[in-house]
Amino acid sequence: MKRLLGTFFITFLSFAGFAQQHNTSKGYVWPKDPLVLQKLQSWQIKKFGLLMHWGTYSELGIVESWSICPEDEGWCERKGPYKDNYFEYIKAYENLQTKFNPIDFNPDKWATAAEAAGMKYVVFTTKHHDGFNMFDTKYSDYKVTDPKDPFSSNPKSNIAKEVFSAFRKKDFMVGAYFSKPDWHNNDYWWRYFPPSSRNPSYNPKKYPEKWNAFKQFVYNQIEELSSDYGSLDILWLDGGWVRPLSTVDTAVDWQRNIPYEQDIDMPRIAKMARQHQPGMLFVDRTVSGEYENYVTPEQSIPDHYLPYPWESCMTLGNSWSYVPNDDYKSTNKVIHILTDVVSRNGNLLLNVGPSPKGDWDPIAYQRLKEIGDWMKINSEAIYNTVGDSTIGTQGKTVFTLNGKNIYAIYRGDEKETYLPNSISLQHLPKGKIKQISLLGSSSKIKWKQDNDNILITIPDAANKHLTSKNAWVLKIQYP
Repeated sequence: MKRLLGTFFITFLSFAGFAQQHNTSKGYVWPKDPLVLQKLQSWQIKKFGLLMHWGTYSELGIVESWSICPEDEGWCERKGPYKDNYFEYIKAYENLQTKFNPIDFNPDKWATAAEAAGMKYVVFTTKHHDGFNMFDTKYSDYKVTDPKDPFSSNPKSNIAKEVFSAFRKKDFMVGAYFSKPDWHNNDYWWRYFPPSSRNPSYNPKKYPEKWNAFKQFVYNQIEELSSDYGSLDILWLDGGWVRPLSTVDTAVDWQRNIPYEQDIDMPRIAKMARQHQPGMLFVDRTVSGEYENYVTPEQSIPDHYLPYPWESCMTLGNSWSYVPNDDYKSTNKVIHILTDVVSRNGNLLLNVGPSPKGDWDPIAYQRLKEIGDWMKINSEAIYNTVGDSTIGTQGKTVFTLNGKNIYAIYRGDEKETYLPNSISLQHLPKGKIKQISLLGSSSKIKWKQDNDNILITIPDAANKHLTSKNAWVLKIQYP
């Protein structure tokens, strides 16, 4: 097994082209439940959240669950001594449960770092597609709390519960990532038929008793999460191929490979979950309709303002899950991503993958600290704002709005340490401007206004004493 661990490494490069097209939906449907609408509005103003992909796959530094998926795709590549024998490989993969022992697990440390970064909500992986449960489910022994797992004797072995509690204490909105497909479950990948794809290994219409058993399993696990784990704000459902065929968008390539009806009865699930958690947001990713309360483009940012709730989920490194020596994005890059997203009316959910020992890479902590330093000065241009639908991106400047205030966010290049001497902006409201100020500076800012165009002059004193890096915010106030 040591040899397997040493050679079982897949970089994200082979996966980079596979975002599963989590960028499109046929049409957004606004919730009718007033409690859901209220929760959605609360979520929209948070703007910045943390996502964590974590499971036994972190032992191998691979692309989450995908190496056990028998599809001929780069992101499903198997490596190691068992790579040429699928069934031996599955045994080795599932045997990782007996080795998973994250003794450095300290969710309070994560919550403190995320809070300092300016994050306001968290989504944690309770179960990925491989079916390994990071919570103490009663419906499977493939879980971190099972005696086969050495971490099961740890007082914090119910990992999801500990994570939710730690972040809730910091007043975060709390979300549970949950995979609708479960490749470990015999009622999804029925052992009678070997799996040939991410889909069930049988036709659910031909074997309805198997599919009904799986539907009940999903229902039961979601009820556990909804009833036994404290207040949950978001149920973030992944595995968009598990859906009614009537919702398949044939314009999206990956959806063309859904051969069977995979309806798990979302109305029944949602009704139950919201009885336990009134107003809970459902994020049934890529399945358009009333259970996709916000849209989730993956590893990408829409190129324009979107008038409905949406969230870009993106990685801080290159990979969703832990990869040794991953290449982390610079602070400058993350701030540019965040301001792009918010200016187009979205939220950013930034992913960090914990290591098999249960901590983050030191670089991740450093990045979050630096992002937090920027947010301490400029957060009023992020929180409680809406995106700009009319002014548009102008060179290095993007815009957010809050009431009568417009925030012009000038984003410097990696080595750009000063604002330009003057900044010209067009297409602003034509009303007379009351004041322009530079967040974090007491220097007086001068400007000339010509209808909807303004020319802003940055004094040398302001540039000599800049209190933030990477991006600077000009607050434009109207009476």
